Amino acid sequence: MSHLRTNNPVALQTLMSETLFGKGEQEGSLSSPIENVSEEATTRETEEFIYQGDKSTGVLFILRYPDYPYFSPQAEEAFLKTLGALNLSFENVAVVNLANSHNPNDFKRIMQFFQPTKITLLGVEPISLKLPEIAHNAYMKGKIATVFNTFSFEEMFADVHKKRLFWNEFKTFIVS
Repeated sequence: MSHLRTNNPVALQTLMSETLFGKGEQEGSLSSPIENVSEEATTRETEEFIYQGDKSTGVLFILRYPDYPYFSPQAEEAFLKTLGALNLSFENVAVVNLANSHNPNDFKRIMQFFQPTKITLLGVEPISLKLPEIAHNAYMKGKIATVFNTFSFEEMFADVHKKRLFWNEFKTFIVS
C-alpha cells in the first residue's frame, strides 16, 4: 500500500475529519460555521458523494468552487446569512461541490443519492449536468425536484443587480 502525501490545504481538508492547527495559530482562527455544524451535518467522506449538511431534508445546493472545499470565506458568510434569513440553517440543507474530484458530475446519480425536492445551482450551468437550459434566477419543475439556477456568490458580489434578482426569486422558490 502506498502512502498519500500532500500539502494542498483543500485536499487535506477533504481528507481529514478534524480541524488541524499549525504552529502559532490560535484555536478557532481557521474554523468556520460550516466546519462547526452538528455531527449529523458534517462532511460525509465514505459515501458516494462528499458533501456537508443533511441530505434528508430534500434541499440541495450544488456548486463548483475549485479553490475551496465548499465556499470562499466571503461566499460562506453570504450563504449562511441567506439561509438564516429564510429560517434555514446549515444543519437542514445539503451542499455538494462538484469541483471535488470524488463527486460525480452526473445529475442522475445526484438525484439518486440526495433524493432532493429543491435544488439550487449556485453558478453551475445546467448544461454541465446535461439538464435543459434554465435562465438565471429561474427554475424548472421536474417530476421529483425543482431546479433553481442562479449565479455564484462571487458573481452576485460583483453585481448588486444580480444579487437582488437572486434574492427576490430565491425567497419564492424556497418557501413554495
